Amino acid sequence: MSIISVDKTITIALSVSDRHVSARWYSTMLGFEVLYHMDAAGWSELQTNTEGVTLGLGEQAEPSPGNSVPVFGVEDIKQARSALESEGVKFDGETITLEGMVSTASFYDPDGNALMLAQDLSQ
Repeated sequence: MSIISVDKTITIALSVSDRHVSARWYSTMLGFEVLYHMDAAGWSELQTNTEGVTLGLGEQAEPSPGNSVPVFGVEDIKQARSALESEGVKFDGETITLEGMVSTASFYDPDGNALMLAQDLSQ
């Protein structure tokens, strides 16, 4: 039995220098559908051709190629974070909430690989 339950969605987050240009590239080259651009947050999201898997593009001045972050959907981020922390899992800062959209919390596996939990608040 696992410590937390993740839902049937995953977002693979990539850092890019221009998410609008990158979104067009992924749409044209791979057939991904742009779901939305959230300019205030510097974030765009595309539906991949795999059910439940989206590609998130986070705009950064100096992107880190090869440094993708799997983002696992959860129903209750407070409960999931608490359960993982009680098992000694290290988190990177506080949970971040964009009201009416999402709450996220970054954490690390034993080798220092970055992972993230996300609770959808748009529903």
